[in-house]
Amino acid sequence: MENLPEVLISEIVRRLTKTSDRNSFSLVTKHFCAVEADLRNSIRVGCGLDPAAEALASLCRRFPNLTKVEITYSGWMSTFGKQLDNQALSILSTNCQSLTDLTLSFCSFISDSGLRCLTSCQKLTSLKLNFAPAISSSGLLSVVVGCKNLSTLHLIHCMKVTSVEWLEYIGKMGSLEDLCIVKCRGISEDSLVKLGPGWKRLRRLEFRKDPHNMNPKTHNPFSGESWHLRQISCESLKEVSLVNCVIEPERGLSFLLSSCASLEKLTLDTCTGLRDSDFITLSQNSHGLRSISLRLFSQSSSHQATLTDASFRALSTNCPMLEEVELAFCDSEFPAASSITIEGILAVINSCSVRVLVLKSACFFNDAAMAALSSAPFLECLEIERCQEVTDFGIGFVSKFPCLANLTICRCLGVTDDGLKLLVESKMLDSLVVKDCPRISDQGVQGAARQVAYSQDLSWLF
Repeated sequence: MENLPEVLISEIVRRLTKTSDRNSFSLVTKHFCAVEADLRNSIRVGCGLDPAAEALASLCRRFPNLTKVEITYSGWMSTFGKQLDNQALSILSTNCQSLTDLTLSFCSFISDSGLRCLTSCQKLTSLKLNFAPAISSSGLLSVVVGCKNLSTLHLIHCMKVTSVEWLEYIGKMGSLEDLCIVKCRGISEDSLVKLGPGWKRLRRLEFRKDPHNMNPKTHNPFSGESWHLRQISCESLKEVSLVNCVIEPERGLSFLLSSCASLEKLTLDTCTGLRDSDFITLSQNSHGLRSISLRLFSQSSSHQATLTDASFRALSTNCPMLEEVELAFCDSEFPAASSITIEGILAVINSCSVRVLVLKSACFFNDAAMAALSSAPFLECLEIERCQEVTDFGIGFVSKFPCLANLTICRCLGVTDDGLKLLVESKMLDSLVVKDCPRISDQGVQGAARQVAYSQDLSWLF
């Protein structure tokens, strides 16, 4: 092994993907240790560092070519020793000149002064902050001004980030491609207007509001005119995920559904104000849409459902590349009425190449719907959750699906061991997952697929 060419040793190290394997490799000889250290480009550290700063400095010296660093203190307690603080970012900026990707999770002792150290990391392209309670807009502005190549920015539970000068600056720079803002109370949909020309290059957007901030009294009302005057272009957006947002005419982020010509993946979770006209416009502009996930309020809710089968018929007509469809309803433990029927789903299934279908708390999905769906020509994966109208008779139609290989049944009261007997006989499924179904036993799933996963937690019933 000592006589192997340097190029071959390097290739061996690159093919070792597990950290434990690479650590073992480095223990063989000093030469192997040196090669592995030079090629190591990422580390993940946190609770195990003690003393924290000295250990991090030692790691940075050992691995001089680090490009990706993750510091996470999930589950940390004071008994684990001190957390890395602002000194840690000073160490990284001094020793890791090639740093491109930094993630800070649950780092309670890193503040704005530490974040400012990153301004010397000119190659930094990705910054992800997950629960960074001491970091504010000031520190964030320093980073986006100093790191001009920043293309990915994730802010999750950053409660002190309020003003959006940083968003306006990075929008003018035009480098941002991936923006994720999750439950940052100081940032609303209205704040995103500050991105300005930056919208043109943005490829991925995830915006998730705190559900406790849904009340319009808790934030400034939206000014539709400000969005209109900016003439926002979203021609590069391929993936959009909105949770707990307002989507109404001339309000919130409603413009996205009519402006994303390149959209491939759309997730709308409990967003108020959705209408059929939004989806008709979306389908007419986004012909390349491949995946759509909707979680809607049912008609029993104070937020009346406004989507009907017309939305799905529009998708079936204009989005032939649609492959994944998820439809879920919320509000209660058991499904309530909706304006969407199986006819709308079948329109998409029969016109598009849908391979994956997920239905949750869909009251319209019953045995007859299973029978109608069994002719789906391309469907490979089906997941039903809390679809209480599906019984053993409906599950029997699974054996008639031409391409179905993966089935998930979750929290369904109408399905029993008897319903799975036909699956045992047909031996058509590659995988079967059964979760929290009180009338299905561990013995009942055996032999129903080549791979079976079974779990039961009935606390949801109580």
